[in-house]
Amino acid sequence: MCELFVEINHYLGIHVNNIQLSVVHRLPQSYRWLSGFAGIKVEPIPLAGSEEGSNLIGLKLLSHEGDVAWRVMRRLTECLQEIQVESAVVECDGEPCLFVKRDDESATMCRLKNTGAAIAETVSAFYPF
Repeated sequence: MCELFVEINHYLGIHVNNIQLSVVHRLPQSYRWLSGFAGIKVEPIPLAGSEEGSNLIGLKLLSHEGDVAWRVMRRLTECLQEIQVESAVVECDGEPCLFVKRDDESATMCRLKNTGAAIAETVSAFYPF
């Protein structure tokens, strides 16, 4: 079972739980594995839905950077493995990003929320204030 209290580190002199204080954001584009580099490199898909079966979604951390971000992403991957969701952490634009199949998006988001990660979502509704 994915432990909520994962690797504790000293971040700004405070003990923090990496997953519980993690904010994950879904990248706006769809991706696919770069030919010959499955699990290692991705490329954006110009027209979403053109290869529905091989589409990937990407998630990046808004809350951590550097080595801490890589550790958190690896831990999130382990949590997804526990529910048999395949994922990979790949460097994208200089940052670690977690990629899963589009078909696994709902299970992924649910699992990440259950482990304590916050999911940053775009607000598109109009509010009459």
